[in-house]
Amino acid sequence: MATAQPVAASALPAAEKQAVALSSVTAAAFLTAMTAAVGLLTGSLGILSEAAHSVLDFVAAAMTYVSVRLADKPADSSHPFGHEKIEHLSALGQAVLLVVTYAWVIFEGIRRLFFREVHVDPSVWAFGVMVVSMIVDAFRSRALFRVARKYHSQALEADALHFSTHLYSASVVILGLLLVYVSREKSIPWLRHGDALAGLAVAGISVYVSLGLGRRTIDALVDAAPEGISRRLSELITAIPGVLHLERVRVRQSGSRLFVDLKLTLESNIALERAKAVADLVEAEVHQLYPTADVVIHTTPREPPAEDVVEKIRSIAHRHNFPIHDVTAYVVDRRLMVSLDMEVDPSLSLAAAHDQATSLEQAITQQLPAVQEVNIHLEPLGKGVELGNKAGLDPAQIEKRLAEIARKTPGVLDCHSVEAHQVGDKVAVRMHCTLEPQLPVARVHELTEILKFKFRQKFPQILLVSIHAEPRLPSDK
Repeated sequence: MATAQPVAASALPAAEKQAVALSSVTAAAFLTAMTAAVGLLTGSLGILSEAAHSVLDFVAAAMTYVSVRLADKPADSSHPFGHEKIEHLSALGQAVLLVVTYAWVIFEGIRRLFFREVHVDPSVWAFGVMVVSMIVDAFRSRALFRVARKYHSQALEADALHFSTHLYSASVVILGLLLVYVSREKSIPWLRHGDALAGLAVAGISVYVSLGLGRRTIDALVDAAPEGISRRLSELITAIPGVLHLERVRVRQSGSRLFVDLKLTLESNIALERAKAVADLVEAEVHQLYPTADVVIHTTPREPPAEDVVEKIRSIAHRHNFPIHDVTAYVVDRRLMVSLDMEVDPSLSLAAAHDQATSLEQAITQQLPAVQEVNIHLEPLGKGVELGNKAGLDPAQIEKRLAEIARKTPGVLDCHSVEAHQVGDKVAVRMHCTLEPQLPVARVHELTEILKFKFRQKFPQILLVSIHAEPRLPSDK
């Protein structure tokens, strides 16, 4: 026996939206037939206007059903942003139909008030059909609003707005029929115009709602930013760590989807991985507010200040994809000089590596005319993981001597975890040193450089030294 396949999660919203839209079509057809029949029997302009509204609602509901089906189609090569703007077209079509239809109701109402007498029969059927219409519209608009808000569907929201206006307009129609009834029973002639006034009131309500709906759908079709969203996003994003400035926020709505385009300014000279981490955090925060939003983020580095020569040099090197470190800028005899270490592929020849260094020197002097000399030290770029063994020297002896040297160096409080390894043709030393916690990093660097120099003096075969500086804890005193 074949096993039933589960329904895809993405198909569930579409199915629910289509189901509620189809139920709306059925209800509109029922109300259209009922109000048209009673309106013709009674001659009530109020009920005829409701019948016209119901005819329009039937057409609008059918448009909504078709647009919801089409809008739920996935994006393709011809429509990379999806098909959801079809919902806006449907809503705009409904608004236009409403305005056109009620233009006739307004014309007929004015004619009945001033130029033509029409007999209206406020029978029990007239009141009954309006009460039934109100009940059906109440349930229908509630169901449509629920699904529209759940899936942010403007087409369903437009349909719901149509039917919710029936509740108010039907109340006005009932009031107009009551006035006609009182006019007939109490012989008050001027109240006979109550039905025409009710028809005009229904038309006024519907035209007002239609114009508002039309304005919103046109805004969506021309990619106007939804009200308030840009401000909320700006407040959210500028508070995220790592974002220096939000240069641009562009937002547009397409059906139930929100598209967000952001341009962020980040610190200069940060790694690409750090920039991506900040962008990922921004995207996650946007999705907290708008879970289905499609977010595109462009990051740009902040331009270093003109007086910060070292940061500008790092920025120039990064733009040309040269990894550098230990950048130092200093003035000698009023000449600004720069020294730096540049890492190059270890397999390059000296000639090729020198060409790269020359290219970087030229870029620095061209963009920073104040720099008169650039000295670049070439270093092999570390690649892969090498095998390491205990150094060929007596490990215990070398580690003991290094620890003694470190402890005798002024400023070093203690050292531990001293290890010496043979890595390829080099001896590598690693150790931990304890220093005073209030020392500035510049002084810490000086102390570690002094240690490296002393180690190499004692053991010339040591080429690599890695010192981990750590502050003394209060419990160590």
